[in-house]
Amino acid sequence: MASKKRIQELKQILLDRQEILQNTINDNAQSISQLSNCDCKDELDYAEASSDSFTTNILINKQKEELQEIKEALKNIEKGTYGICEMCDEPIAVGRLKAKPFAKFCTDCREIHEHKN
Repeated sequence: MASKKRIQELKQILLDRQEILQNTINDNAQSISQLSNCDCKDELDYAEASSDSFTTNILINKQKEELQEIKEALKNIEKGTYGICEMCDEPIAVGRLKAKPFAKFCTDCREIHEHKN
């Protein structure tokens, strides 16, 4: 189980990442808006703008997923359940939390979860 000091350090990492993601999502959404308003001179311009918009939208969706996981981790910190595996209720290793502060599962349960999905 992570110490209170370590949890506070991880909380700050989560808060910093949350801010970065939110800014990136906003910037990418603005880029999509600009791409949809671009003046396409020919089919190649249109194809390029569409491709860029599609790719950016995929990135936004992935970033939103991570942002949601971060919000859930922050709620768990407030509830006092942070760092507990959602499958086996055992503590998640501090090393895993340092690598992925919003981890929901311990290493063993993560493998089981990924295998099922």
